[in-house]
Amino acid sequence: MLLAIDTSAGTAVAIVADDGRVIAERSSADTRRHAEVIGPLLSEVLAAAEVDDARLTHVVAGIGPGPFTGLRVGIAAARAVAIARGIPLLAVPSHEAVALRLTEGGVAAGRFAVITDARRREVAVTVFAAQLPLPAEVESAHLVARAAFAPAEGVTPFEAQEIPAAALAHAALARLATGVAFPEAQPLYLRAPDVTLSTPKRVS
Repeated sequence: MLLAIDTSAGTAVAIVADDGRVIAERSSADTRRHAEVIGPLLSEVLAAAEVDDARLTHVVAGIGPGPFTGLRVGIAAARAVAIARGIPLLAVPSHEAVALRLTEGGVAAGRFAVITDARRREVAVTVFAAQLPLPAEVESAHLVARAAFAPAEGVTPFEAQEIPAAALAHAALARLATGVAFPEAQPLYLRAPDVTLSTPKRVS
């Protein structure tokens, strides 16, 4: 049984069984209050699923692309749960979760792009080739000005407003089943954080 957490858009939490059944799922569309809502959502999901330590086998963290603060909150929460329960932490690119859902649902075929809002009038784009059990990444996540975005010929764009945590868990299950390696739990920021450390001033 997997606990999945994604904070690359809003905040999404889910518990999914090894056969893919969604046991419990909660989410918030707020894209700026990840730190405030992650705790209550985790508590609600764990209580609703009535999961004990022995049944939860993995924690899945969505690694973006997404905003600096949001991704830090989600990955830190996932890591804390994994450490507390002594179970593995698995990292999954958030766009991969959307790509898998589109492919499994027969919505996407051939080459397609998953797009999410990156703020500052930009979008984050990852291009995939539709295939199962996992879509193949053709172009890694990158930023494009929203006004200038134009998909390449033969690439169908799909803009995602949210990243369902259950979809993230399904992508992790597909990787586990096929032996595809997981990336490190490092966030895909795509840009530097808004707040940076100032350069130390020289003292004369």
